[in-house]
Amino acid sequence: MSVNVSKERPLVLVGAGKMGGAMLQGWLAKGLPDGAVHVIDPGLDAAQSEALRGQGVSVHGVPDEVPTPALLMLAIKPQMMGKVLPGLAAFAARPDAADMIVLSVAAGTTIETLSSTFGSDALVIRAMPNTPALVGRGVTALFPAHPLSDERKSFIADLMAAIGTVVWVDSEAAINAVTAVSGSGPAYVFHLVEAMAAAGRKLGLPDDVAMILARETVSGAGELLHQSSDSAETLRVNVTSPKGTTAAGLDVLMAEDGLPALIEKTIRAAHRRAIKLGMES
Repeated sequence: MSVNVSKERPLVLVGAGKMGGAMLQGWLAKGLPDGAVHVIDPGLDAAQSEALRGQGVSVHGVPDEVPTPALLMLAIKPQMMGKVLPGLAAFAARPDAADMIVLSVAAGTTIETLSSTFGSDALVIRAMPNTPALVGRGVTALFPAHPLSDERKSFIADLMAAIGTVVWVDSEAAINAVTAVSGSGPAYVFHLVEAMAAAGRKLGLPDDVAMILARETVSGAGELLHQSSDSAETLRVNVTSPKGTTAAGLDVLMAEDGLPALIEKTIRAAHRRAIKLGMES
């Protein structure tokens, strides 16, 4: 991965939890210059810190001794932003920070909130990845506060491609929709597996068999969708024989009050919450 980070101007990750940790491992796997990655996370225990240091990552509890970042990645929960951002504001005051990029993956934390810390001219970018990033199959949507040069845009896209697919959206408002669809979407799919397994158990299948069938069906269908050039609609039609068992099931799912209506209601609820988080930040 060709990125413009160095020991003098590193990539600084604030928060090395599940999402931050997934991004970090993706970057390390792609290759970064020695000493070019710093982590700020006072919540890491000794074993976690030592493991990161063993991979060449500098670990800190506070930002004071961290070089000015080329990229400052905020991978903390939105509820923690009010506590964490004031301690990071000093980065923006440094004389070599004019070209520092600030990228936040916190749901609901607005560009306005971030700009109030780093300055109205700061190169702030909002990102919304999702948890399949843990296995390199995430999808991340990006929106910058200001137009980016092709070089910077490529730099960010390369970084986020380490954990999956990257898309750019044309408004900050779209990030809330992304949060509702793909950010929260994996949980919807996991609950689908739970529901399918529960239905199988009610039909007399043993618990473990029902879960294996549901889990492997959903993950296998997802992989087929990933590998196929056909649309989801085409794949659905291809597996549906007229007047067969699949058609009978789809008659229920595709009814006026079926799955499309329920999914829309679900995503709208998540969207409303994403907007509210922005108001609270």
